[in-house]
Amino acid sequence: MAINLFNPVYDGVYITLLLSYLLGIVHGITPDEHTWPITFSYAVGSGSTKKGAEVGAIFSAGFTLQRALMSEIIFFVFAFGLYAFKDFISSPLFFGIVYSIVGAVMYIAGHYVKYGSFYPHIDVNEWISNGLTKKFRHIDTDFYKKDVKPWMAFIHGLIAGFGFGAFALIIYFIFVPNMPNAYVAFLPGLMFGLGTMTMQFTFGALFGTWIRKIKKISMKGLQFIARYISSSVLLYGGLAFFIAGISIIIFPQIITFGVITPLKVHNLHDLGIGFFIVIFVVVIIGLVSYRNAMKIALKKYSNS
Repeated sequence: MAINLFNPVYDGVYITLLLSYLLGIVHGITPDEHTWPITFSYAVGSGSTKKGAEVGAIFSAGFTLQRALMSEIIFFVFAFGLYAFKDFISSPLFFGIVYSIVGAVMYIAGHYVKYGSFYPHIDVNEWISNGLTKKFRHIDTDFYKKDVKPWMAFIHGLIAGFGFGAFALIIYFIFVPNMPNAYVAFLPGLMFGLGTMTMQFTFGALFGTWIRKIKKISMKGLQFIARYISSSVLLYGGLAFFIAGISIIIFPQIITFGVITPLKVHNLHDLGIGFFIVIFVVVIIGLVSYRNAMKIALKKYSNS
């Protein structure tokens, strides 16, 4: 039996569930805008291997639940011929809406980690008392006191699960409509989510471990670095997602942009806007945040 993960077809319930799980593995391991930026920011903010793995699993649990429920809905969409819904969830408009919501939630979570509240707060009296000059909070370590909460990762997983791409097309439009009945229609989405969870659990642990390996910094300093990187990725990454989402809604042709590679692996074959968002959020924002956090931490929390 040859397993084709690039152009899979329905081949009975058991083979389809295996394919769904394997596709989830590929989805979790390749750069994907619906998983990597979120798992990275939450796992790094957790500051440990165990908590990083837990965050990856909790995020993926929300993602898995959404994919399972959506699979069931898609089954009934095909069963009752509600093709307008199918067209909507695969449209640039829906794509842009999901990006915008994901970005907004990322920004809110980042604001909580950095400032301790879920919304911006302007203290006019403080500004006046300080002669209309406000201390830049990014250099004031007292503002990085909050840890990301598990329920934040779960909610984020639920929202990210609405993201639509090559994997969703396969699960929803190839596997689900061919399932024998409604009682098992949710299983492809469930198995896909579990495959994604397998890798996100692993990556969460790796990200959490990485932040613990930084030398010459006290435990308090490591906590500061973790929260600094986490809040920066969530805040600025959230803005990037939100701007991208609004841009797609206004200019839907953006979604057609892509760089084709010879790799026959989804997420690596057609490098679209999602791939470049991953690079910007995880690599660029992540590295710049790490550098800035280290400069501050070495001055304030050095063990030497």
